[in-house]
Amino acid sequence: MRRAIARSSNSLYTNKVGKRAEESMDRRIVVDSHGRAVEQAVPEVEEQTILRATVGASIGNLVEWFDFAVYGYLATTLAVVFFPSDNPTASLLSTFGVFAAAFFVRPLGGLFFGPLGDKIGRQRVLATVIILMSLATFAIGLLPGYATIGIWAPLLLVACRLLQGFSAGGEFGGVATFLAEYSPDERRGYMVSWLEFSTLIGFILGSGSVLLMNSAFGEDAMIAWGWRIPFLIAGPLGIVGLYIRLRLEDTPEFKALENTGEVAESPLRETITQNWRQILQVGGLVIIQNVGFYIVLVYMQTYITEQLGFSSLSASISTTLTLLVAMVIIPILGALSDRVGRKPLLMASCVGYALLTYPLLVLMNLGNLLVVILGHIALGALLAIFISTSVAALTELFPTRVRYGGFSIGYNISVAIFGGSAPYIAVYLIDATGNPLSPAFYVIFGAVATLLTVLTIKETARTDLLKTQEDLEEGSV
Repeated sequence: MRRAIARSSNSLYTNKVGKRAEESMDRRIVVDSHGRAVEQAVPEVEEQTILRATVGASIGNLVEWFDFAVYGYLATTLAVVFFPSDNPTASLLSTFGVFAAAFFVRPLGGLFFGPLGDKIGRQRVLATVIILMSLATFAIGLLPGYATIGIWAPLLLVACRLLQGFSAGGEFGGVATFLAEYSPDERRGYMVSWLEFSTLIGFILGSGSVLLMNSAFGEDAMIAWGWRIPFLIAGPLGIVGLYIRLRLEDTPEFKALENTGEVAESPLRETITQNWRQILQVGGLVIIQNVGFYIVLVYMQTYITEQLGFSSLSASISTTLTLLVAMVIIPILGALSDRVGRKPLLMASCVGYALLTYPLLVLMNLGNLLVVILGHIALGALLAIFISTSVAALTELFPTRVRYGGFSIGYNISVAIFGGSAPYIAVYLIDATGNPLSPAFYVIFGAVATLLTVLTIKETARTDLLKTQEDLEEGSV
């Protein structure tokens, strides 16, 4: 009797296992067929089309980041115009506090524009965000100062910065996704690196315009009216950027999703519930990218004048040279990541920041302008190593269905916490400790945190972009 029962239960178990195996096999066939269908639906793209998409997206990105960078480079001037005080440190903290405010709304922009781009397409959303950014920047150039309308001046400045931040939340992840989805698998690192190249052109145009005006007008004229010019330039630049983006076609990867009916019905829910691990990885990976970027390329302009005692002209020259060197090496390093992998370059940058930031700041505090510029360039080179590679690696973490949203949410949460606050924290650390080297510890913290995150990701260089959630799940097995 026991044998009969055992035989019966064994038979039942075997039937259940067999049924589960069949269901699993059926599911795998469906999954594979979905993945193959999307893969086969990706249209072939000519080299000329890839080049046009890369140039078009990069120029639009340049316009966005020129708009965003100008505020940081005019921080000391804006402190006088909008936050007059007997305490220069208090004025500067207020100015950088407003700078940080734009970053705190960037996650909202990422949550809104990212999933929207996964739903209606990348190109349409990118055209929208450049309009918002340009309008907000242009409006700053029209604002009266504190001496004219009192407290309303800084309040209106905050409102414009919040709109800038909201639009920026949809910009970077969208352009990164756009370029990655147009790039050949074997050259994705190189192609996507042009995004950061164009970002730095935007910053160098911001730095260069401030440098030119400081040398041409002088400090008094800059405070009186000269500071408005870079913001007002955003108007015509925005029109040019919009025209370029409206002429771009959406990516072949997104078109394939549309043609096969695989576009996510609820991109935000799918992103949060099924890709939370990748969102956390993105957030951790870009800690040093954000800290390094806004310390080296934004705050260092103020550090050289306020802490090291050099002129605004000297600070602008140092920043401009740092940007030029970074621009030269970024495409080269992006191509290198296609050959040696993403992780070796990411780890090299983190280790370099952890070991070299403090001694470089020590050297910069010796009082020699040439040493200051060389130290600044060295910090910029470490940043270039990272950003030349990181954007491609981040886009490769997500399937096409949620790539725009997943990237934007993870990136913008991290930039809100670690990026926008970086200049403020640097000023606060120096004021609280009296140690001009204290910002180095914040950079070192960012480098170590990112290095630990790099160890959790797989190498993705020269691999196909993930198409569906099932592709992601299979790749993680």
